[in-house]
Amino acid sequence: MSTANAVVYEKKALPGSVATTGIALLVLGLIGLGASFAMDPLRTKFAFVMLFVFLAGASICSLFMVAIEYIAGAVWSVPFRRVFEMLASMLNVVWIFALPIFVFMGDIYHWVGASGDEVLTRKAPYLNQPFFIARFVLIMGLWILFNFLFSKNSRTQDETRDQRLTAKSIKLAAGFIPVFGLSITALSIDFVMSVEPHWFSTMFGVNFFAGSLITALSVIAIATILLNENGYLVKGLGGDHYYSIGFGMFAGNIFWTYTAFSQCMLIWYANQPEETSWFIHRWEHGWWVVSIALVIIHFIIPFFIIIQRKNKRSPSRMLLAAGLYIFAHCFDLYWMMIPAYDHAQAASNGGALMGPTLGLAEPAALLTAIGFIVFWFQLQAKKQNLVAIGDPKLQRGIDFRL
Repeated sequence: MSTANAVVYEKKALPGSVATTGIALLVLGLIGLGASFAMDPLRTKFAFVMLFVFLAGASICSLFMVAIEYIAGAVWSVPFRRVFEMLASMLNVVWIFALPIFVFMGDIYHWVGASGDEVLTRKAPYLNQPFFIARFVLIMGLWILFNFLFSKNSRTQDETRDQRLTAKSIKLAAGFIPVFGLSITALSIDFVMSVEPHWFSTMFGVNFFAGSLITALSVIAIATILLNENGYLVKGLGGDHYYSIGFGMFAGNIFWTYTAFSQCMLIWYANQPEETSWFIHRWEHGWWVVSIALVIIHFIIPFFIIIQRKNKRSPSRMLLAAGLYIFAHCFDLYWMMIPAYDHAQAASNGGALMGPTLGLAEPAALLTAIGFIVFWFQLQAKKQNLVAIGDPKLQRGIDFRL
């Protein structure tokens, strides 16, 4: 039992069923990916990209939330900031999920080894394998480094109660933010936007960030609510804390909608051939149904689920909204990646475009991601406190009321 800032926290081990569930989902997802690879290798290769960017985006946006707390001096999130940190710690291993992408780069990204294409020739100084790999190594190295430093300060503070560590983390956060903005933009361009390299958008990185941030907040909401409602955090947390997470999810989704609409509207209005191909591929051959469904699933339905104040304070409705947001982000990644797969498979076998279809690869990738998150969270919960008991703002965070 630990006492700090007049706060009593008793560390409890999570039920063994958490690890069992995580491992079961992870194994089931990996088996599904293996079966999908046997049936449709190309589609599975595109699913590998979806799996990696889902996990990488959620992880780094969790670290972003840690940095924002320090810079803003926020108190509402302090009692469960460790949940942010535990999700962010996936950065230490998430690079493993990118390895299959490097093995099959030539099948996923047709700029690899391309010749005789004037547009790709001009982009070759950036879009080439050595520089692609170098950027990836640099980005992951920086993310792992910042995560290590934030985590070290926070966990050391549990033991020492040294308030100077908070000041160090504030300075660290100020350095992290610009690195975060540039690196998540580069990652989204490299792994997602370059599947159709003739197209480009200056809004793409911002839109990917918005979707990943909502996902991170949704995972954090699910973990925090389940932990708090079952007595694993500190006493005193409730509706006002849930509201703050819910408001972040709601505002993030409004921002995602704004960036998605702006990207589409400006490109559609300019009507430049080199810019419109992305949206044409996501409208013709039946893809218009998916495009409209994305607006409904990602914006309209969750908007009305979570807009009311009482819904942001309700554990059950917050869990519903969080689950929907996670699914919506996966649907968004499907919308980004599978039309490119459709064109790639048509080009490889000389066949016709299939239009929107659902393969085994996509749900298998989602199961793998969820299983890994659950397993990883349980693994981290064994090693550290679920509450940052040494943070000087902890009591103020518990007492936070709107």
